Amino acid sequence: MVRPFFLAKFTSNFGSRRNHFVVYGLPAIASALGSYTTADVKVVNGQNWTVDDQRPATPGYKKKKYDEAMQSIRNVVHYLKIDTESQKLEITFTGDLIATSGVGASAAQCTSLARAINDSFNLKLDDEKINEAAYEGEKAYHGTPSGIDNTASTYGGLIWFVKNLSGGKNTMDFLQSPRKMLLTIANSGITASTTEVVADVRRLKETNSEEFEKILNEYKDLSEKAKKALLEGDITTIGKLMNQNHKLLQRITVSGEINDKLVEIALKNGAVGAKMTGTGRGGLVIALAENEEIQESIAKAIEKEGYDAWRTMIG
Repeated sequence: MVRPFFLAKFTSNFGSRRNHFVVYGLPAIASALGSYTTADVKVVNGQNWTVDDQRPATPGYKKKKYDEAMQSIRNVVHYLKIDTESQKLEITFTGDLIATSGVGASAAQCTSLARAINDSFNLKLDDEKINEAAYEGEKAYHGTPSGIDNTASTYGGLIWFVKNLSGGKNTMDFLQSPRKMLLTIANSGITASTTEVVADVRRLKETNSEEFEKILNEYKDLSEKAKKALLEGDITTIGKLMNQNHKLLQRITVSGEINDKLVEIALKNGAVGAKMTGTGRGGLVIALAENEEIQESIAKAIEKEGYDAWRTMIG
């Protein structure tokens, strides 16, 4: 039984489940949440593999992602060279990480599976190899993943991540903030298609390259400021940068009406900053609170509007 933390990103695009800027070689910041996906792999007589997915999930999420999830398992099993012709794998996923758009559930699933296979077959893989296997699994969900989700899921902590577009080793620096930060996470209940959203962003880049380049430059400056603010524990600046980041995500068309609504609710109820995280057009919104009272106020306001909210902490 293997229990890695999954790391949900609190600073999307500077750190999100699907980072729409990281794929263009720009930095992102990912941070851990104290939630996990557990994978258990049993070897029995037979062939191929079966899956029992017991993870809590947004209604409809697992059904919509079923084909991608099955392909991700094939990718991980194949990458780790596990024989499924003379033996059968019984794979079970559990844990308390809610499978939903925006929290990196796919990366948690891929990483936990890689660790469980490593444990069951005594492969003695280090974290680098686990991360590589999880990345292969992520390809089923995202086509060309940014790599930040599986990296965060594998290593934990607060991570500064830059994808090497030439195929070399990615930049991965571990950060330490002097301050714990409270988040309220709002769940829109909508599961977006990552491939569709990513394709739309690519089309925007191709049809309006000058504007897109301007947005990338703004984002790069923003992410550098966010890194500095995190290292200093400057929650006010972090909140402002989250708000700016959300506006950039609106400009590249990945936010949606429901994301904007949840951001507005959070800000009206005391959030220092708020933004969508992940693929967008649904999924999650994260809101930064200065204290527990405000965190609870944000959560209750979101729940009053009929959406799920949970309280967590990073740093």
